[in-house]
Amino acid sequence: MSTNKKNESKNKEYLGKILAMFKQMENVVVVNKKTRFNNSELRLIAEILLAKEQGKRYISTQLADRLNVTRSAISQIVQRLEKEGVLKRTLKTPVNKIAYVELSDSALVEYESAVSVAAEFAGAVVKAFGEEKMQQLLTLSDEFAKTVESLKK
Repeated sequence: MSTNKKNESKNKEYLGKILAMFKQMENVVVVNKKTRFNNSELRLIAEILLAKEQGKRYISTQLADRLNVTRSAISQIVQRLEKEGVLKRTLKTPVNKIAYVELSDSALVEYESAVSVAAEFAGAVVKAFGEEKMQQLLTLSDEFAKTVESLKK
């Protein structure tokens, strides 16, 4: 077998393993008990709160970009959480009907409770997995993401 064929075969094998790893990580949940919010909702709310701390606000399109999901997915999450009174939309300008997505005041307590449950579970995961291995995983994950991002440019 030629070197090019070997490299192509090996690269396809790595691609399969990388995609399998991503799929496996998609299914990882950050809580072991029932909370009101799922992973996607927790990430969305965290982005909204982080923006607020930085004096910013986001519209749905910006949230989709920040979370690397489709605008349709964000729209569905926002609509569901808005119906439940968790999120509210504030018009950016009445003319073009673009609205900022914000956390309702009453939802903050529920979010903090869900984060406490998730943090407790994260602590249990780290304890079972090992703190040193967790640090290695996080470091390698960060390096991997930066490498991929640099090669995309």
